[in-house]
Amino acid sequence: MRVVVALGGNALLRRGQALTDEDQRKNVGMACDQLAPIALEHELVISHGNGPQVGLLALATSTDEDLPPTPLDVLGAATQGMIGYIVEQALGNRLPFEKPLATLLTMIEIDPNDPALDNPTKPIGPFYDRAKATALGETKGWKFTEDDGEFRRVVPSPRPKRIFELDRIRWMLDHGAVVICAGGGGIPTMYNAEGNLIGVEAVIDKDYASGLLSTGLDADFFVMAADADGVYIDWKLPSQRAIAVAHPDALLGMQEDFPEGSMRPKVIAACEFASSTGKPAAIGGLSDLGGMLARRAGTIITTDATSIIYRDS
Repeated sequence: MRVVVALGGNALLRRGQALTDEDQRKNVGMACDQLAPIALEHELVISHGNGPQVGLLALATSTDEDLPPTPLDVLGAATQGMIGYIVEQALGNRLPFEKPLATLLTMIEIDPNDPALDNPTKPIGPFYDRAKATALGETKGWKFTEDDGEFRRVVPSPRPKRIFELDRIRWMLDHGAVVICAGGGGIPTMYNAEGNLIGVEAVIDKDYASGLLSTGLDADFFVMAADADGVYIDWKLPSQRAIAVAHPDALLGMQEDFPEGSMRPKVIAACEFASSTGKPAAIGGLSDLGGMLARRAGTIITTDATSIIYRDS
């Protein structure tokens, strides 16, 4: 079975943690405890987020007023290599030495006319208090969004159109490798008026990119590891309910009920994959990866369902 697992930001850095090498390696190690058994039994492709990393790199590279800030596409490429290295090392320590691992810098094309380029919504970087966010907004021109009383920088997040390295990923899978690719939603690129490929000042949503990757690779299962054990309606309210199984059309019809910057793209990506391929997708907690593949944990999105079934039904 060919499995694509998209690791959420919590796999690398949890809310409130400092972006230290020690914290990242500890979190990646816990993720790889779950990924290693899958790699031994199935073809495995791993994608990952990079929001905290790319945001902090952007802050670090913009402190010198005599130098222009490093573009987000270049920072995205840097985080793919950095995170891929940490994942490869941790996973390699849990797999037989002869199991090949590969991290691939992955460019993804976007539409230069995508309206999202003029509407920053993708949170990146650390959380700030109101005073710090206001100061950064004034000095750097950054936009911020509020999340439970804290603030994060937001940048444009266009939809992905095409993954340039898809054939190379297939080749590596055919040769038995675990492939780490499309990290951070891929490196955002587009063709300019002269027909040249250029980078874009944006961050593609990891879930949409991972869905496109799963479809392009003819994956048998698409799994998104989140910081929740499934998809909930009325999240964090007394009336919240967890969804156990859902038909993609039924769940897609509820997309407005889910937060735009977190669960909604996961729901949309899962539904689009399940609808277009007829294969299942799952959203749930990192510790439940095995259970999601067995369809007994998380939220399973499948055309085998007829509607939406809640866990308490």
